[in-house]
Amino acid sequence: MTERGLPVGRVAELAGVTVRTLHHYDEIGLLRPGGRSRAGHRRYDDTDLDRLQQILFYRELGFPLEEIAPLLDDPGIDPVAELRRRHRLLTDRIERLQRMAAAVEHAMEAKKMGIQLTPEEKFEVFGESYSEEYETEAEQRWGDTAAWEESQRRTGSYTKEDWARIKAETDALNQRIAAALADGVPADSPQAMALAEEHRQQICGSFYECGHELHACLGEMYVSDERFTATYDAVAPGLARYLRDAIVANAARHAA
Repeated sequence: MTERGLPVGRVAELAGVTVRTLHHYDEIGLLRPGGRSRAGHRRYDDTDLDRLQQILFYRELGFPLEEIAPLLDDPGIDPVAELRRRHRLLTDRIERLQRMAAAVEHAMEAKKMGIQLTPEEKFEVFGESYSEEYETEAEQRWGDTAAWEESQRRTGSYTKEDWARIKAETDALNQRIAAALADGVPADSPQAMALAEEHRQQICGSFYECGHELHACLGEMYVSDERFTATYDAVAPGLARYLRDAIVANAARHAA
């Protein structure tokens, strides 16, 4: 007679968890397999797999194990209300991560140029936009990323003159984008999208390879991180949002 259900090893493989994890779920009563083999080994049926899928869903959202069982078993618990609560927490976390990533972008303009530049020279080149906080925060959070490594490799040989040139090119582009904003050029127009593409190419040429999807993420950070917003809006009020909209439109155009 064929034994019904899947063995624990197969379930672990399908779910992307360890056998030890499934054993633990069984021990704490979170997921007890619906059957046993003749040898006493765990066997999981379709109902068990459905429950496991829900458990992993809540775990992905950050729910502690002790909170998951009541959500699945207690009819008095409102899972939607709990999901809303977790959604708020996740939104806060996403905003914090965006600020961290924004710090990386800031640091791309300054980090590792210290090989050639003194702190005084950094302020001379970048003015008030330079802050050592960006360097410290970015290296602590993102020092092991590929973009960080590429930027370090490329900017490690930059001289003070190189940085001054990059800043001048950036300032000139920002002024042209600000002029388009002042002239009422729509952010999704070919002219504005061409400026957004030039912005992306500047990042690729000076710091790291920045695809359109990543560029769109950076654009979102220009409006979600007050430091970025202040930098761009100091050039022209509303420039950060205008640039973000142009970047997103440009990315969508290239994705089509």
